[in-house]
Amino acid sequence: MIIGVPKEIKNNENRVAITPAGVHALVNSGHKVIIERSAGVGSGIEDSDFQAAGAVILEKNTDVFEQADTIVKVKEPLESEYDLFKEGQTLFTYLHLAPNPSLTQALIDKKLTAIAYETVQTKTGNLPLLTPMSEVAGRMSIQVGAYLLQKYNGGVGMLLGGVTGVLPAEVVIVGGGTVGLNAAKMAVGLGARVTILDINKSRLAYLDDIFNGRVSTLVCNEYNIADMSRKADLLVGAVLVTGAKAPKIVTTEMVKAMKRGSVIVDVAIDQGGSVETIDRVTTHDHPCFEKYGVIHYSVANMPGAVPKTSTYALTGSTMPYLLDIANKGAVRAMKEDESLLLGLNAYKGYITYKAVAESLGLEYRSAKELL
Repeated sequence: MIIGVPKEIKNNENRVAITPAGVHALVNSGHKVIIERSAGVGSGIEDSDFQAAGAVILEKNTDVFEQADTIVKVKEPLESEYDLFKEGQTLFTYLHLAPNPSLTQALIDKKLTAIAYETVQTKTGNLPLLTPMSEVAGRMSIQVGAYLLQKYNGGVGMLLGGVTGVLPAEVVIVGGGTVGLNAAKMAVGLGARVTILDINKSRLAYLDDIFNGRVSTLVCNEYNIADMSRKADLLVGAVLVTGAKAPKIVTTEMVKAMKRGSVIVDVAIDQGGSVETIDRVTTHDHPCFEKYGVIHYSVANMPGAVPKTSTYALTGSTMPYLLDIANKGAVRAMKEDESLLLGLNAYKGYITYKAVAESLGLEYRSAKELL
């Protein structure tokens, strides 16, 4: 099989979908790996590193898309890439289709086999390809929030952990999954007062246990979100409904009631965002905007800012699946691995992930029925 790795073109996206170790594993298994020139530079990987592992370097992304049987990326394709798809090609990447009707239609039109990292799911409910980037984004949310709370960035001018004789900042995390857990680790480590809200009481009990009283937990409902958002200096949106659009659970009225100079970091923006006042996806070039006196941060590719960490964390998880796709072909690999099959979002011109179809009002077809 020919595996193609184009350079990422999303704003300040410095990750790459493969490392030299991944190239080595694929080539040793009899496959060809073609990589667009300079694709790994942002992650500290030179073309010569890829070549030494057995990859072929091509000059343009058009060449990569044209020759490859399977395209491996980090972020969802942008509009300029839609016409590069070949009918029947396999695409393996983060897709986040629920808030993206144009990309969804392009996958349907080109009859791609589109497997989304974020919906690959094990029998125990784990999301093995989303988890590493959720860890990064969760930890980054606190770093970003602490930076934005500084006065010259528009924040209230507060040190997250306070100092002797001065109270620390109030950090409120809405969602206690992987993002929320990692955000809490960072916030607690910096000395902030932390409250986590989640709808799952078993998850809250787990968080209570592992933090041993260093965080407060609350059942996530409208009243509690409204109450805690008023108190928050930094609010982190960490809500996930797998494959579906994130619910807008932090309303405009809640934001209006927040402190002037407080900060919202919405990690759920990849799936449409969980904060009603966030009406745009921002970039690392221009990451923030102010509304009702509150600083809003809604960058959709947060881990792209720390690619030397993120690339290796991500590819360490994606490579076993990619090797399986290459060795068996996508269809057989999915038939033999239920978790990979759950990653299939589009196939033969149909949407095969129910939450995506429902979010976009499109026809849903079962993957098992089509394969």
